Amino acid sequence: MTESQKTATLTVHGESYDLPVFSPTAGPDVIDIRKLYGQAGVFTYDPGFTSTASCDSTITFIDGDKGELLHRGYPIEQIASKSHFLELSYLLLYGELPSARDLENFETTITRHTMLHEQMQYFYRGFRRDAHPMAIMVGVVGAMSAFYHDSTDVADPRQREIASHRLIAKMPTIAAWAYKYHIGQPFVYPRNDLDYASNFLRMCFAVPAEDYEVNPILARAMDRIFMLQADHEQNASTSTVRLASSSGANPFACIAAGIACLWGPAHGGANQACLEMLEEIGSVDRIPEFIERAKDKDDPFRLMGFGHRVYKNFDPRATVMKQSADEVLDLLGIEDNPKLQVAKALEKQALEDPYFIEKKLFPNVDFYSGIVMEAMGFPTSMFTPIFALSRTVGWVSQWKEMIADPQNKIGRPRQLYLGATSRDYVDIENR
Repeated sequence: MTESQKTATLTVHGESYDLPVFSPTAGPDVIDIRKLYGQAGVFTYDPGFTSTASCDSTITFIDGDKGELLHRGYPIEQIASKSHFLELSYLLLYGELPSARDLENFETTITRHTMLHEQMQYFYRGFRRDAHPMAIMVGVVGAMSAFYHDSTDVADPRQREIASHRLIAKMPTIAAWAYKYHIGQPFVYPRNDLDYASNFLRMCFAVPAEDYEVNPILARAMDRIFMLQADHEQNASTSTVRLASSSGANPFACIAAGIACLWGPAHGGANQACLEMLEEIGSVDRIPEFIERAKDKDDPFRLMGFGHRVYKNFDPRATVMKQSADEVLDLLGIEDNPKLQVAKALEKQALEDPYFIEKKLFPNVDFYSGIVMEAMGFPTSMFTPIFALSRTVGWVSQWKEMIADPQNKIGRPRQLYLGATSRDYVDIENR
């Protein structure tokens, strides 16, 4: 970071302080308040850190007003239409698109690290048979530090590299086995002759009695879901990974912390909430009723999967995901699935409704990804684990960037204390 030539003046209790102002390559200017407490003896107050830049980063940029998502400068629409998940993973990890040889080597490395340590099977079997897949993933990923001791030293660049590859490679196996354990079926091992998405689908849906032939349309749709959820700037789970890693915690513990944060329904549960809403609507003839409820300010009902907290215009990922949703539904049909019938009809009516057009409440990526995963046969309990699988490469990239940052220091947010001031202890007989 270069020294700022611009300043902002803050007056506190009659004293003025000049604060450096940094200009990013994209986005709003940032006021540097790192020395504010030392100079003025005050903190800033920003619940949720919604106006605070906690780090500098070169990985992902979002412009919500424009509906823009860039990974290392490349628009997500171009990446999702021309690339695939492992090439995007390389881009996020290393900063540039790979050469053909680099990509081949990277794909080989990831493919040959997909197996889990055999003893980890016993760890899975320690969970209750009805354990939620996310509970299993939090535990298993955290436990990787007990199995892979040769990649936990964050001060060693080579060990950081190995840990990064292992997490990206093994997460589909971890998620698929969580699903298999959840439904009571035998674990299916990965195969080196399949691509990343196809391998995951096969590990989820193959059984010993018969193998699972992966349809390329479904594999492409799955790969797009992975790409569109790979990284999304400094969201709650990414910030959790960064905060955990600031203490020097091992990478497996940091990613487990990110998974735990993602499990929260306000973060990773959006596409599951969409499917639950479709189930609540129940039938196509009830859609007008729920659309009217969504327009009523006095009704707490919200139409899930429409609009986005960050994207105020449109979600650039939704356009790509809609294409996959249409392809998957054309392939599998919706005749026997009431939820998918409701989804298609709701999409049509919402896109034509003047209220939704005016408010820019267009279907977002969670709406379409939920439809795709429902059509593939995944239960809603697997939606967030798939999100965690996808986001792992983003978490790992952010973790690597932070560890290598010379400005890295342990996270220590401040507080606005509103509790009791100093008082004397009262002996119990006098209370």
